[in-house]
Amino acid sequence: MDRETIHRRRWGILGVLVISLLIVVLDNTILNVALRVISDPNEGLGASQSQLAWSVNSYTLVFAGLLFTWGVIGDRVGRKRVLMLGLAVFGLASLASAYAQSPEQLIWARALMGFGGAAVMPQTLSIITNVFSAEERGRAIGIWAGAVGLALGIGPPLGGLLLEHFWWGSVFLVNVPIVLIGLVLMAVLVPESRNEHPGRLDPTGVLLSIAGLVLLVYGIIGAGERSSLAAPDVYGSILAGLAVLAVFVVHEARTEHPALNVRLFRNPRLSVAIVAIMMMFFAMAGVLFFMTFYWQSVREFTPLHAGLLVLPIAAAQLIIAPLSPYMVARFGPKVVAAAGVFLASMALGSYGLLDTGTPVWMIEVAFFVQGTGMAMVMVPATELIMASVPRHQAGAASAVQNTVRQVATALGVAVLGAVISTVYRFDIDPYLAGLPENLRRSGGESIEGTMAVAGELGAEGAFLAAPAKEAFLSGMHLAALCSLVIGLMCMVIVLIWLPWHSDRPDEQDEPPAGGGHSGGEGDTRPQDRQHGHPIATGPSE
Repeated sequence: MDRETIHRRRWGILGVLVISLLIVVLDNTILNVALRVISDPNEGLGASQSQLAWSVNSYTLVFAGLLFTWGVIGDRVGRKRVLMLGLAVFGLASLASAYAQSPEQLIWARALMGFGGAAVMPQTLSIITNVFSAEERGRAIGIWAGAVGLALGIGPPLGGLLLEHFWWGSVFLVNVPIVLIGLVLMAVLVPESRNEHPGRLDPTGVLLSIAGLVLLVYGIIGAGERSSLAAPDVYGSILAGLAVLAVFVVHEARTEHPALNVRLFRNPRLSVAIVAIMMMFFAMAGVLFFMTFYWQSVREFTPLHAGLLVLPIAAAQLIIAPLSPYMVARFGPKVVAAAGVFLASMALGSYGLLDTGTPVWMIEVAFFVQGTGMAMVMVPATELIMASVPRHQAGAASAVQNTVRQVATALGVAVLGAVISTVYRFDIDPYLAGLPENLRRSGGESIEGTMAVAGELGAEGAFLAAPAKEAFLSGMHLAALCSLVIGLMCMVIVLIWLPWHSDRPDEQDEPPAGGGHSGGEGDTRPQDRQHGHPIATGPSE
């Protein structure tokens, strides 16, 4: 395809790429609304709290582990080719998820979706950089970034609408026709491109990172499921995960072509900004996980109603994110980020005060404040990360940010989910004491498990509803308190170590030294710099 044709079709190409990105991000926001239904033994798969956490984290961990590697593979073999492969895998995995017959099947299908999604995301930005001139690239990147915010806004209501009329699998099945349309348009419109000097792969690093994170998360979730750290497989898994991750860090520090450039953490500015992002996403991910059950299981709202109630978070980010750069220019990154962390922390902590009769408008205000705070944190943190390294290292810095954001999301769901599960099991067990062993075991797994047992017992089980809601609220309150503490710790870190101003190093215009996922001459350097643009103000994928 010649350059003139590419230029003429550039906005159509952007539309196809946005569709590809949209469904990858949209899927997770839709899934949040469907979690309660999937946990229901009658309507869904009867998934336990730990299995629900894994249905979220299997996607996130694989996605985070392969994001950088797929970027290098796309540079090497062709971005269009890898993008179409990733989209096809994502579509097939969506089909498998929709018709999963057990929680275990859903978890594995979701991991396959993460495999495909990781191949899609880096290629979309690389192709945009290849297609658009420097004059139009900023506008194109802005539209690309807007798709992330749009997914956060439309995902929960769309998921709720589907669940109102169809079975839970429809939230995955909706991806399939979009994938098919995207593949056809991609084959016709999108040009092929590759890097003449691609980076090398680091399969050892990828395997170590995924193995370490899976072991760590397995142990954390297992601790919540058993309400104890004493089981050998629980503490053994956690210790093994930490050991593997330590080996991973040592390996990445020594290899010339790391999957995750841990050397960048030597820069204190970048490290502090990364820590701020990690702590915020850790806290936010866990909160979004348990708020789904608060709306649908405690307040007994429909999935559609619950989905619509999430909109203030998206609205706040869409409104505040474009204004954040101006605030940073006026007050500096330290002040803006600290104020953002404070607002988000107060909102997260306020969920510890919720009960069965809290006015909805108060929660909506807290949601809007949370979204505002996140937008105010992400923009200065992202800009500081990209300004902390020379331009030829922008791709590596961007990869570090995206990877740790995904890891923080997975750990937030695992840790705060384990907190809720532990408290819930402890509080509800006395009410299940007189029941048969099988009912006592299934009833203690989650609030939906208890409600299912109450349904099986009929009128005799009606007494379980109120204690189940109270037990869940107790766990939610403790998780919210944990989020508040994490947020306040983050604010202290920001106030102490984040700089008043961000300045790019003098060596920013030095040519790449070679190696790594540099993206090649005149190609992904603009892409990677734009990857550090405030696009991360959207949700975690």
